[in-house]
Amino acid sequence: MAAFLGYSPSQWVLLCHRIPRLDFGLESRGNTFQPEVWEYQQTLLVLSSLSALCLLLSLLGVSSSLIGWCCRRRGNHEEVDDSDDDDECDDVTGGRRLCCVTWGTVGAVVICCAAIGIGFYGNSEANDGMYQMTYSLATANHTLSSIDILVSDTVSLLGLAVSDQLTRLEELLSRRDDLIIVARNARRQAEAVIDLLSNLPLQATPPLSAAQLTTQGNYTAENQTESAVTVDWAAQRVGSLEEYRWLSYVLLLLLDLLICLFILLALAKETRWLLLLMSSLSWLALFLSWGSLGLETATAVALSDFCVDPDTYILNTTQLDLGVRQDVLEYYLLCNKGMRSPFQQRLTQSQRALSNIHAQLTGLEAMAIPQFPQAEKSLSELQQVLNVTEGNFQQLVALLNCRALNK
Repeated sequence: MAAFLGYSPSQWVLLCHRIPRLDFGLESRGNTFQPEVWEYQQTLLVLSSLSALCLLLSLLGVSSSLIGWCCRRRGNHEEVDDSDDDDECDDVTGGRRLCCVTWGTVGAVVICCAAIGIGFYGNSEANDGMYQMTYSLATANHTLSSIDILVSDTVSLLGLAVSDQLTRLEELLSRRDDLIIVARNARRQAEAVIDLLSNLPLQATPPLSAAQLTTQGNYTAENQTESAVTVDWAAQRVGSLEEYRWLSYVLLLLLDLLICLFILLALAKETRWLLLLMSSLSWLALFLSWGSLGLETATAVALSDFCVDPDTYILNTTQLDLGVRQDVLEYYLLCNKGMRSPFQQRLTQSQRALSNIHAQLTGLEAMAIPQFPQAEKSLSELQQVLNVTEGNFQQLVALLNCRALNK
């Protein structure tokens, strides 16, 4: 997915990706991941239908075996021979046939048990992979939410400082024009930081202007980015679907395993009713197993198409759905060391503005407090707000780095 991350699809992914695709008209189609396109959906349905074909062949094979066994059994009963030697020979032949059927059934059950064990392992591995995916989405959502909180706190603090402390300070210093100019410069710098932070390209919703922030005095959670909400929804959705998928496959595999064990028990105890019951249930398990295999085949192939080139699909889909700038998406997906951050310019300007405010407040403390002692409280409060803002700003710079989402 990125040179920095060292991503490369596995051999299984490449193998599934190279599977030929045919639509309902048996025409060849591409293998580019396009789940919203009907032609691509047709190719997945055709692959799923292969399990239906295998199910049909299985039913024909089992039915043919049962019909042949019943016909041979009826033919043996219709033959009448008075010779004792012939009767003894028939008994031996019938016993051999029954022994062959029994051991054949035992062999089939053992093979099924081995396949069930592989199924449990594969289901566990799939669950681990989906858990890692859910954990990654939750981590990304936590990072984006932390960015929103930091931006909200920083902008709220600066907006409150502009509307409260700086306004009082200008009133106190109204008799000194030179000090008023310094205070107003600090106000303009604070408003510039508010505009820069509230217009970060990460956010897809329209931000509040500096004038609105200074009048309202806060930056509410309604201004959170749509990307954070979408990632949180995706994490919860994937987690809930995986729970149902894991449980359904565990129950299916347990059903197959119980059927196999009871068939062995019926053969050992020579219990005809139990053998007939398990044979009937095995037909149900046959339908469920082949149906689940078709669903898993389509899912595995679709995920392989996505994992071969995930960047293209994510860039196109996210840009259309959320309206996020393409350079922001490329920065977080590729995360190359030589790639310039789309936030770099705004963060640099914000850092310079904060440094200027700090210098101006330091100058006001030296010049204003001897003549206006009552301004000391406002200046002290402004310095505290500035210190908190600078701390939040450093955390924001670290979180906006692409490595915070790709860790």
